[in-house]
Amino acid sequence: MAVKVGVQLYSVRDDCKRDLPHTLAEVAKIGYQGVEFAGYYDFDAATLRKMLDDNGLECCGTHIPLDALLGDNLKRTIEFHQTLRCPYLIVPGLPEERRASREAWLETARLFNDIAEQLKPYGFRVGYHNHWIEFQPFDDGTLPWDVFFSSTSPEVIMQIDTGNALHGGAHATPFVRKYAGRAVTVHCKEFSSTNPNAIIGEGEVPWAEFFEACETVGGTEWYIVEQETYAHPPLETIRLCFEAMRRMGKV
Repeated sequence: MAVKVGVQLYSVRDDCKRDLPHTLAEVAKIGYQGVEFAGYYDFDAATLRKMLDDNGLECCGTHIPLDALLGDNLKRTIEFHQTLRCPYLIVPGLPEERRASREAWLETARLFNDIAEQLKPYGFRVGYHNHWIEFQPFDDGTLPWDVFFSSTSPEVIMQIDTGNALHGGAHATPFVRKYAGRAVTVHCKEFSSTNPNAIIGEGEVPWAEFFEACETVGGTEWYIVEQETYAHPPLETIRLCFEAMRRMGKV
């Protein structure tokens, strides 16, 4: 099954804030098959779902704070995302106390395992998305990323971000291979040590080997383009990223 190509709406957050329906229409016009949310701009789930349907877009996930998956918040989160038909609830970062030490990461892993079990009856999966700190070793040489993913169940999605990993000194591909089947959605982001505005294909991410790992052992369903720096207007930037993905045979 071919991996689909979506975009993280954080890439065009100002456009979304200004006019979400228009922005979704533009995203669909570019050719993206789905969108991953990072906030809902005060729209309810049914309205968001209709916007996606009107543009033939799937919801390939959302970035959601960990607190939304804890305690009484979990029920509301489940109801909202059932209406939105959003299968993947990805935590994009952690408060300091949940990642300050090896023990903190182990405790956080146990928490994610518990959330994964609670979500399973509803058909949702929880995941975690990296920045750069996850690849800064502890004193014993182990990486927070490894501590976390070697201690979480296979149900917890490993949403590795290629650019953020490289910023932390790590290539994404070995982790896709190490935790086979868990890179269900991945973030395709460029990294360049010389050009902070580099788009996909203009930097140092070894794309061919990354895609090969995703498509053979990663279990990847979605390549999600994300761009946080801009040499062009954001919508034009994600169009250029999409064209780069096309040139590499991904669309």
